[in-house]
Amino acid sequence: MQEHFSQEIENLKTSLIKMASIVDEQVDKVITALESGDVELCKGVKSKDLEVDAYDNLIQTQCENILALFQPVASDLRLVMSAIMINNNLERCGDIAVNISQRVKKTGNERSLISESQIIVMARTAQSMLKNAIDSFIKNDTELASNVIASDEKVDKLNKQIFNFLVTKMQSNNELIEASTHLIVMSRHIERMADHATNIAENLVFYVDAQIIAHRKKLEQSGS
Repeated sequence: MQEHFSQEIENLKTSLIKMASIVDEQVDKVITALESGDVELCKGVKSKDLEVDAYDNLIQTQCENILALFQPVASDLRLVMSAIMINNNLERCGDIAVNISQRVKKTGNERSLISESQIIVMARTAQSMLKNAIDSFIKNDTELASNVIASDEKVDKLNKQIFNFLVTKMQSNNELIEASTHLIVMSRHIERMADHATNIAENLVFYVDAQIIAHRKKLEQSGS
């Protein structure tokens, strides 16, 4: 029975890692396309999302089976609970990659505006957060997870700066309104991706250290 349980846990981890690898590939393609202006890189991102969705369903089923058949406790239960949440956040990142690709296609020729806005810096920061969040899960590395969580504030600040910059551009040049609007929406998508990376890191900390740290900063501020 224990051997069967251990195998099911390993299968669950493997599924999450494979799903994460696909999402990481999607994100890298769209951000490289944004950076280079090569919109051809966006091809295949949407079709890859079907693979992500398939893993989403598989992982949900694996978690349900483990809970029903083995009734895990302590760290094993935390792993399954974390896997459910990490799975959901990875699936959302796959969706976000598709959304970003659509905006990249519409702004591919706006090289100067993209460069000046610092949206590439923001995108690469969020991508690094996601990659490190995935690595923190693979390695059970809470220090790496903490670094991911700390980086979220940088992305939030960049999001605000980019919004203000693009609004100013639209006010000064009507011809930039359409492209700037697409970039504002893209910036919001990137900010959400960073949030999902943070959620993955927080769930890793919950699994390893049995600490619930989600929303901690907001709760501490509200209580002060």
